[in-house]
Amino acid sequence: MSFAPQIKVPATYIRGGTSKGVFFKLSDLPEPCQQPGAARDALLLRVIGSPDPYAKQIDGMGGATSSTSKTVILASSEQPNHDVDYLFGQVSIDKPFVDWSGNCGNLTAAVGAFAISQGLVAADRIPDNGICTVRIWQKNIQKTIIAHVPISNGEVQETGDFELDGVTFPAAEVEIEFIDPADGEGAMFPTGNLVDDLEVPGVGTLKATMINAGIPTVFVNASEIGYDGTELQEAINGDASALEKFETIRAHGAIAMGLIQSVEEAASRQHTPKVAFVGAPKTYQSSSGKTVAEGDIDLVVRALSMGKLHHAMMGTAAVAIGTAAAIPGTLVNQAAGGGERKAVRFGHPSGTLRVGAEAVEVNGCWSATKAIMSRSARVLMEGWVRVP
Repeated sequence: MSFAPQIKVPATYIRGGTSKGVFFKLSDLPEPCQQPGAARDALLLRVIGSPDPYAKQIDGMGGATSSTSKTVILASSEQPNHDVDYLFGQVSIDKPFVDWSGNCGNLTAAVGAFAISQGLVAADRIPDNGICTVRIWQKNIQKTIIAHVPISNGEVQETGDFELDGVTFPAAEVEIEFIDPADGEGAMFPTGNLVDDLEVPGVGTLKATMINAGIPTVFVNASEIGYDGTELQEAINGDASALEKFETIRAHGAIAMGLIQSVEEAASRQHTPKVAFVGAPKTYQSSSGKTVAEGDIDLVVRALSMGKLHHAMMGTAAVAIGTAAAIPGTLVNQAAGGGERKAVRFGHPSGTLRVGAEAVEVNGCWSATKAIMSRSARVLMEGWVRVP
């Protein structure tokens, strides 16, 4: 019996923020995979090593977590005044699907650098030394993101002394601006309320802030669901009943936000919305053993991604946190002590993160103008990925 050989596809493996993903230029993909559809999804699933009933992704590039089961496709932008079109695919670990419903804020930090190195940014826009401003069109959510990428001697600078909790080694700082970060065309608060009473069968009626900013997110109070907001991954991810509870909250939040029509649809829309729980600042030990002091943070936040508690914080969820914190009355704002603020520092399982956001109220409706945070990125490997 004869078997077809593997194909080789040019690819780059990059860490962006606290995530890792396989990056492609659209033009480098096999022609059937350059359009949305089954062929493209099948290719990306096989690259990452999914679906894997063992949930290890041993036979692929994935790292068996939501943070490392990611793919990115970039192309010269078709949008005026933009450099690059950025499409993100969140690959399920144990199920045969790729979720295209949202952005990855962490990998956004690597988009500008990859675009520059792949010739997707005009040469006259790249300084010999200084900062290159890369104008990104995020295709999943149809939004503009600005990446400020450091350049040394005409090339992307990756090394530096910027430290990011959740990443072991320092690197060069990349500032990211999310312009008008409300996800999609709908209202930032799809229910029309800053806080809702969300009825969750089997859990109860919970206070919830449901916001479209960065990524659709359902925030609940940690105390209402039996937590204090300082939990680490093992406290949640090893508890099957807790994960089931969070998925139920997420599904009913998705219905309330108008993202799905029935609970059953949530299983095929794992990437969005996110569900997170918040609490007042407390001192705790991070996953690295470092002490996070109550006086150094404004609140604590824990968020789940693809059915598991995230080891740090998703970049898009950080945008949601910063935006919600800027709006008096939301659960996030209340956990941070209330009042008006343009930036917030929150504690997550790996440490802390500061995010700035600006929001305005016009005729009773809130909108976010921008959110800003710093990440870092580094190319880990480049060449070809082989696919059977």
